[in-house]
Amino acid sequence: MGLRGYLVKRLLNTVVLVIFVIILNFVIFELLPGPNGAIANLTGRAKGNPQAIHNLQLQLGLCQSFDSNGKCIPPSLWSKFFVYFQNMLTFNFGQSQQTGNSVLHDMIGTGRLWNTLELLGTATAISLIVGILLGVVVAARRGGVFDSTMVTVSLTTFSLPTFFMGLLLILVFALYLPWFPSGGVTPSTWLLGTPPLLQQILTRIRYLFLPALTLTLFFYGGNLLLTRATMGEALTEDYITTARAKGLPERTVLFKHALRNASLPIVTNAALAFGGILGGAIITETVFNWDGLGLWLYNAIYWHDFPVLQAMFYIIALCVIGANLVSDIVYGMIDPRIKYE
Repeated sequence: MGLRGYLVKRLLNTVVLVIFVIILNFVIFELLPGPNGAIANLTGRAKGNPQAIHNLQLQLGLCQSFDSNGKCIPPSLWSKFFVYFQNMLTFNFGQSQQTGNSVLHDMIGTGRLWNTLELLGTATAISLIVGILLGVVVAARRGGVFDSTMVTVSLTTFSLPTFFMGLLLILVFALYLPWFPSGGVTPSTWLLGTPPLLQQILTRIRYLFLPALTLTLFFYGGNLLLTRATMGEALTEDYITTARAKGLPERTVLFKHALRNASLPIVTNAALAFGGILGGAIITETVFNWDGLGLWLYNAIYWHDFPVLQAMFYIIALCVIGANLVSDIVYGMIDPRIKYE
């Protein structure tokens, strides 16, 4: 099977996975008990206004229509699924039960999406670079003091809860040493006026530093350990001995020969890491009050905001599916020995 046939096959599998995700997402939220607190709160606001309550019930999909006596006629399961399926394919996620705005507006128009991409993208990229580079170095010095130290440190940071590391960093760098703000995305003074561009960038970096450092410390350990394990196997192969016998520099042997052949699990790990970016970092964003998708998802869980939860679960699943597809394609570009079958 050639590359074109492989891509067609993978795309068909991806379509099937997306349909399965939509069905599963629908079933999960249909099985949840209701009415939830957010719906009761919204209908309570319209108390005393029957027409407003009817409009709200129609908007939330609780009623399909009303009989002559004003009694609610609930929609059938299949009609609800058909509307839901169509909405998911067109990214029409409805309105948030917290704000009354469209879910896409609360996600994109408020800057939450950019804030999460800024935080998670920075932390993921730095942790991958640092983890892979240190993993190569410790694999080359396996069994030494540096290897033992780095493995111990990475296991420690990888095992500690992010909320603990975040609170510890706030205690040290925001309270004892007031070098960085303890939380938020931008200072409240920006509401009165926007400062010059350079000052905006420097201020954003100050607010970004502590939450990004927390996530980097948590993520890099897994990348280091994975790289160390895959490199340890690659360095025992005969072609590494041959490369060293030819007199090639050790850096060339490690990065051009060993790392390239050991990179397939690392590529999968990197793709899944970037695929999960839109899921946000719920705990870290909550600790630092970072107004991103993770904090938004946390508030949606608290409010039982089902449209937001459905949209987030669906988008996270799409990102992971897309990341797997990209990693499968990149495999063939990195290692020509892989055949598309």
